[in-house]
Amino acid sequence: MTEPRSTDAPARSLSRRDADLRELMDDPACDPALLRRTLERFAIVNRLISGWGSVYRRHVRPLTRTAARADGSLSVLDIGCGGGDVLRRLARLARADGVEVVAVGIDPDERALEVARAASTGEAEYRQAYSSELIGEGRRFDVVISNHVLHHLGDDGLRTVLGDSRALSRGLVLHSDIARSRTAFAAYAAAITPLAPGSFLRTDGLRSIRRSWTPSELTRHLAADPAYAGWRVERPAPFRLLLTSSAEPRGAS
Repeated sequence: MTEPRSTDAPARSLSRRDADLRELMDDPACDPALLRRTLERFAIVNRLISGWGSVYRRHVRPLTRTAARADGSLSVLDIGCGGGDVLRRLARLARADGVEVVAVGIDPDERALEVARAASTGEAEYRQAYSSELIGEGRRFDVVISNHVLHHLGDDGLRTVLGDSRALSRGLVLHSDIARSRTAFAAYAAAITPLAPGSFLRTDGLRSIRRSWTPSELTRHLAADPAYAGWRVERPAPFRLLLTSSAEPRGAS
């Protein structure tokens, strides 16, 4: 079985975010084989384009040095972990830097967690849960991350995820996503061809770009609401944006 033919033509405008566009893999009734292969191949896609190596070196590695001087451990939470490859990579990098890592990935979709658990060699724990459930349990983590979650969110969802991630973090939050542009769209459309057959990678990847923010859009959106004070938008790699917070949430002890 092959991926459904995409109707997302480059001629359509990328000048604004298409927040109403839906991805095939978000359909609970989508083909399970196509979904599984998509999640499995994300490990390759993320390694090539997501920029987490540089994000780790700039933002997370300094915390491993602090941890090494303290109790030698670092806790990481991945919200919407999908197939779990980003969390596994960060855990391996931190362990290579000499610290013990407690890594937890959460996702509401059990199908994604099946892929994550199948690929895991014990680097992380994967749970079917929402961030609000972990807040209810009183959990806190040194680092809270997400990858390719922001572009799925409307205004209410963005407010919830950013608020929850701060509440769950002892300080550092990193939300990585695509930076929408015509160049990103064209480059992805060409580069994904070898990996796309038998998956949703092409159609959903192009739709993800259309749904994504530009760095300037996201900066303006956050600046318009005092609830988002303390969040910063960075450009960690080509075609990427990184939303960061290293401040404690207001009212936190």
